[in-house]
Amino acid sequence: MNDATPMEGTPLIKPSNTEHPLYDNIVDACRTVYDPEIPVNIYDLGLIYTIEINDENEVHILMSLTAPGCPVAGEMPGWVADAVEPLAGIKQVQVDLVWEPQWGMDMMSDEARLELGFM
Repeated sequence: MNDATPMEGTPLIKPSNTEHPLYDNIVDACRTVYDPEIPVNIYDLGLIYTIEINDENEVHILMSLTAPGCPVAGEMPGWVADAVEPLAGIKQVQVDLVWEPQWGMDMMSDEARLELGFM
């Protein structure tokens, strides 16, 4: 086992700060962003992996894409930041793309699966 190998039991996706008072507003803002090729918002698609909010209300979002070759890969993190930054109380937003774990259809919400005809 090397330093890059996570310890057994370590979650593949870092948990979000779901108890923070701004969390629900940030999720709602993320739900306003859509992949232009898929008629479901990126939050329900499961592309938002982690929402971290520190004590100064600085937000760090880890997200992925449905595929590394996505034509809007360079733009989508900016769309997410633009949706979250105007929220009252937010000091700063950083959005980073991650590729591990790889996104899969099992990460979609039930609503997204229903919308896309997978249920």
